[in-house]
Amino acid sequence: MLRDYFLNKVETALEKAVAAGKVGQMSEYQRGGLIVERPKNPDFGDFAINVSSLARNAKIAPPMIANAIVEFIDKEDNEYTVVAGFINFKAGETLLINLVKEIIDKKENFGRPQNVETEKIILEYISANPTGPFHIGHGRWAAMGSALANLLKFYGHDVYQEFYINDAGSQIQKLGRSLVIRVKQVLGEVIDFPTDEEERKNYYPGDYLIPVAKAFVEQKGLKNPNDTDSIDLSVFCDFAKEYEEKVQRDLLDRLHVEFDNFYSELTLHKSGKVDECVEALKKSGKIYEEEGAVWFRSSDYGDEKDRVIKKADGSNTYLTADIAYHAGKLERGFDRMIDIWGADHHGYIPRVKASLEALGYNPNKLEVLLGQLVNLVIDGNEVRMGKRKNMVTLEDLVDEVGVDATRYWMTMRNIDTTLDFDIELAKKSSDENPVFYVQYAHARACSIIRNATQPKIDTESGKQSTPIVTETEFNTLLSNFDQNIIKLTLKEARKLILKLEEFKHLIVTSARDRQVYTICRYVQDLASEFHSFYNSTRVITDDLALTKARLSLIYAFKTVLANALKIIAVSAPERM
Repeated sequence: MLRDYFLNKVETALEKAVAAGKVGQMSEYQRGGLIVERPKNPDFGDFAINVSSLARNAKIAPPMIANAIVEFIDKEDNEYTVVAGFINFKAGETLLINLVKEIIDKKENFGRPQNVETEKIILEYISANPTGPFHIGHGRWAAMGSALANLLKFYGHDVYQEFYINDAGSQIQKLGRSLVIRVKQVLGEVIDFPTDEEERKNYYPGDYLIPVAKAFVEQKGLKNPNDTDSIDLSVFCDFAKEYEEKVQRDLLDRLHVEFDNFYSELTLHKSGKVDECVEALKKSGKIYEEEGAVWFRSSDYGDEKDRVIKKADGSNTYLTADIAYHAGKLERGFDRMIDIWGADHHGYIPRVKASLEALGYNPNKLEVLLGQLVNLVIDGNEVRMGKRKNMVTLEDLVDEVGVDATRYWMTMRNIDTTLDFDIELAKKSSDENPVFYVQYAHARACSIIRNATQPKIDTESGKQSTPIVTETEFNTLLSNFDQNIIKLTLKEARKLILKLEEFKHLIVTSARDRQVYTICRYVQDLASEFHSFYNSTRVITDDLALTKARLSLIYAFKTVLANALKIIAVSAPERM
């Protein structure tokens, strides 16, 4: 990365300057204290390092420190200037030319960091109840989680994606009871859900259970409402759960969200691991009984108060299962656990971490990303969304705007920021729509290469003209790329090349910070830089060598853009 390249240059020069006694009273320098920045004004250079922090030890002014360092820098073909306490530097031709060659040579592997420490990570996200269709919020976790998995994999981590099915609670009984009513309705009985508000909470009255009821009637061969009386409630529960799980998985497939495992909470309880976990906590001495309930001393580990893990009636709490589940992840050999939870689960984090520590695990192996909600905007108005009745489901949204727009919009803001999803804007085929703007840039690049490498047919004569550069010639140009050809267009392409180079730094920082919205922001900026280059520079010219140079650059651009879009699982179309 150019940032690392220039930082190493400056730090090496600083060490030499210190050794030569040129940096005031500074007698040594510990690497890692300087940061590379991008100047807001490009006239100041491509990168800058502020050395003002060294003044405390050097006892001289920052400009004097900067001048002393520059004196010891091996300049090569790069330019270094001092502005106040900053060392500004401008990348020379060799670095930029080599960068284009690197992209063309590495193709889909460009941007993957080398020689970095990697981990075996289990990434858990969505984790919805199998009691109905996904709502809009689930869509954000799906897009965010799968994009984060792609990012971490691209970085080099071994990532295992898991969906935790919340199928062990009372909600499954509610689902079964609700299906019974829908089945009776399908069979002709005049029956409805309770009108009493409290009683109604024990059901899911959404219309989404009607097709489930029809499928149940057909499979069981039922003829009249009384046929349901001899069927155990568990049959209704299991059927509805399996049906809704399939609906959810089908939508995940459509959204290009691939899980390595769907882990059932019910299976966790049946395995005995939850009870084993309670016994392990008892042995740790962090368990006590009070008023018939079993409590975990989570306050000993920083939680605001102790937590119940077994109720007075003998049933386990949600926390108990979560403790067993997360401990089990570490037992399976993962180095790190990353969970995506809703922001309302903030207080839950200390409890789970406390339990892991009490069981002898490193609590810092658990990372939790807290996500804010999605506001759906239609015609400028926010749409109220219920989770089960009269809701705008995730599937409704995908049907309306498409997979690419759904995924892009769901990932384009930081996860800790509320997202306003503007449906009408997401459907627009204009530069106002960010996903269209980015995809059009890729399609335009592909079109430029097609126009240069494919023969044209005269509509009047029907004759076929010879392309400027045949596909064979273009492929040869790329496979045996002479980087010096880029010199012909370096002046016009400089800003675009520097933006392409940023991708390498972006991968490292985004993977480190567990952020994917940065990828969306980058492709927006990259597309903007490309459109600017295209509008000001003629790619196909009368000069064959210059044309080849610019076509090579266009190829490099579309390669990097496609790599970035692949991370957020948004397509890079060749035609639009």
